[in-house]
Amino acid sequence: MDSGILIESFAEFASSKNIDRPTMISVLEEVFRTMIRKKYGTDDNFDVIINPESGDLEMWRTREIVDDNSEDIWDYNKIPLAEARKIQGDFEVGEEVAEEVKLVEFGRRLVQTARQTLIQKIKDMEKEIMFEKYKDQVGEMITGEVYQTLRHEVIIVDSEGNELSLPRTEQISKDRFRKGESVKSVIHKVEMNNGSPKITLSRTSPVFLERLFEVEIPEIYDGIISVRRVVREPGERAKVAVESYDDRIDPVGACVGMKGSRIHSIVRELGNENIDVINYTDNLELLISRALSPAKVSSMQIDRDTKRVSVFLKPDQVSLAIGKGGQNIKLAGKLVGMEIDVFRDIEEQNDEDVDLTEFSDEIDEWIISELHKIGLDTAKSVLALNKEELVRRTDLEEATVEEVLDILRKEFE
Repeated sequence: MDSGILIESFAEFASSKNIDRPTMISVLEEVFRTMIRKKYGTDDNFDVIINPESGDLEMWRTREIVDDNSEDIWDYNKIPLAEARKIQGDFEVGEEVAEEVKLVEFGRRLVQTARQTLIQKIKDMEKEIMFEKYKDQVGEMITGEVYQTLRHEVIIVDSEGNELSLPRTEQISKDRFRKGESVKSVIHKVEMNNGSPKITLSRTSPVFLERLFEVEIPEIYDGIISVRRVVREPGERAKVAVESYDDRIDPVGACVGMKGSRIHSIVRELGNENIDVINYTDNLELLISRALSPAKVSSMQIDRDTKRVSVFLKPDQVSLAIGKGGQNIKLAGKLVGMEIDVFRDIEEQNDEDVDLTEFSDEIDEWIISELHKIGLDTAKSVLALNKEELVRRTDLEEATVEEVLDILRKEFE
């Protein structure tokens, strides 16, 4: 096999991957020196000269001439006088012989081995280049093309043909991908598994939503508005706290846009995820109130030591604060970094109402606890909701809900 083909193929690969010339020559030289060591046992007295551009290869073996009867004629760097004079007739003892070694002298088997070694080095370098490319890009957004949809993941290829993984766990529940489709995501994790890079993407990460805001909202891209906090229930609901560094710009208005024009494309990208944009503040009480939007908070008690806050609301605001499946209160708690407990405003309670704990002799405590979790702490607050609503919002079975409603109704009959 022609050495030029080996060298040129590697040079072409190196050029496409932006590998510098010294590294390219070093890799090629190591491949040929390995071949020399296998044939001659050492490469100490060999010079390897490579020109990647032309594909030229020269290998020179240098040995010192010794007398034919010398004891060290078998040393790797020595050559008997008689053998040296076959190369050039006027050589004398003590001189050095530089002899060019042709690739054909190594035999087909060694050359094939060198070729396989070079191919393996190319693969190893590709893996290393891919790892180095992505390891510093964690959290950055990328647009790739769907290559293959599997049961537990979707394979995405980047602009260079690298295969990236979008696991099912990192996909939004409404995501449906087809081969060749363009997909946006963020680089979530970059790992080396058994010598191969594993690039994991995500569309469920809060960082993905933050990057979408940076792309779609010019003021965020320019640094005039900052995204301070992002929390999500992927595909369902999200809360984004933003802050403006220019008093003349309303950060919430700038992010939402006229009639929602700016945020619409983000919502569509996330499978119609409901996004609440709120104005960030260092005032914890005000931030909690804004986080529980659209509910209106009457008052609250904050325990900074236990990171819990008791929020009191009017009866018609309780369900708004909790939200569908408890999403609103859960996200609000994540946004402010505290556990939020919701209660009906005491001032709003009717004198004839009865606290649920008063029924502990008829209703099991765990059932009362389930009702407390969704902000229902009095008999009338439970009766204000129908059976279907109570079943949907709690973990209680229909028969249990019916029994509770019967007990509470008898109290007021």
